[in-house]
Amino acid sequence: MQMQGAVFDLDGVITDTAKYHFAAWSKLAKENLDIELPASFETELKGVSRIDSLKKILEYGNKLDQFSDDDIQELAAKKNGYYLEAIEGLSKDDILPGITELIAQLKAHNVKMSLASASKNAPAILKKLGLFDKFDAIADPAKVAHGKPAPDIFLAGAAAVDLKPSECVGVEDAVAGVQAIKDAGMVAVAVGDANELAKADKVVPTTADFSYDLFEETFEKANA
Repeated sequence: MQMQGAVFDLDGVITDTAKYHFAAWSKLAKENLDIELPASFETELKGVSRIDSLKKILEYGNKLDQFSDDDIQELAAKKNGYYLEAIEGLSKDDILPGITELIAQLKAHNVKMSLASASKNAPAILKKLGLFDKFDAIADPAKVAHGKPAPDIFLAGAAAVDLKPSECVGVEDAVAGVQAIKDAGMVAVAVGDANELAKADKVVPTTADFSYDLFEETFEKANA
């Protein structure tokens, strides 16, 4: 069996907007919730949806029971406003190393590509990066029942390009994302710390190490 599709996370895989997300969360926490987030808390929010991230922050500050669902939606929207301001200047220069070449290689081998990001801003970000037209589909996180580490968004990513999960490689940089890929029944390629991401079928230290050959070899080995 040959790899037919690649289903990508966005943050930390195609571009690094995690720093902008955390800056926005930190601003919201400090100015609206009187909560100071330590730098180490950034890893808690990696790959997690907007609402779930906010709930984690409120739990950290022992304030979750003080806010209604409507309050949480309002605060999440405010955070998104801070984030959108921060990424206004995003451009092709913010594409992570090796990603443009990887996309070209996958295209050359007729591998279908979809995006499976928890970010509702994913289409806008891809447009800023000049990559929107390179992807065959973008899974809508608003239409899946459960966020990562549940497999829903990756299942949606495969379905969006008319493929079975078993025909796809999922690409991630977060523990929650790798778990989602594996539970979706996909082969997982991850970038980051090999110990932290040990559940992936292959882990590389940087996106510059990604290639069609790496993806295909990992897919074949996992299906041997």
